[in-house]
Amino acid sequence: MTGRAGRPVVPDEEPERPQPGQPQQTRARRRRAALLAAAVELLTEGGFAAVTHRAVAQRAALPLAATTYYFTSRDQLLAEAFGLLVDSELATTRQWVSTHGLRAVLEEVVEADRMRQLALWELYVHAGRDPVLQQIARRWTDGCVAVIAEALELPASETRVRLLYTTVSALWLEHVVEQRPADDARVLLDLALRAVT
Repeated sequence: MTGRAGRPVVPDEEPERPQPGQPQQTRARRRRAALLAAAVELLTEGGFAAVTHRAVAQRAALPLAATTYYFTSRDQLLAEAFGLLVDSELATTRQWVSTHGLRAVLEEVVEADRMRQLALWELYVHAGRDPVLQQIARRWTDGCVAVIAEALELPASETRVRLLYTTVSALWLEHVVEQRPADDARVLLDLALRAVT
């Protein structure tokens, strides 16, 4: 039986066996990373509800027991997947800003992969009820503010930086959820940039 991209789906009963010559720690890190990557894919495709131990194991082509071995609960799996998604988005944003400038990255936000953005925002809102996710949500916000501050060459505590971040976030969320025309967002982003620079 094969799974996504033709990868074999490992039955739940099959015992975990290290590959010959592969150190146990390397194998464990690889399997854990595969499970987290699968959780991020599922978050992106189907949102919060799509991430279950069984779905993650199937997507990663690993036994179901592997998910409970590496993640004691679904909450832990979701939190780590959210953290991975946040770190990935921040790294991409930072790279975009350094390559194309702040104006370009603000426009990129408007045109970004909608499903991935929906996953981020869904978990961000859910974080209001979960202290662990809330810490990750703050890391995302603080990271975005830091990127804007660096681009404007201002301290992150500067009110103008926070104002621009808040404007971008509101437009970003509105665009992702309501799918409003990107041109409207661009006009407002341009006004916000002129107001703070």
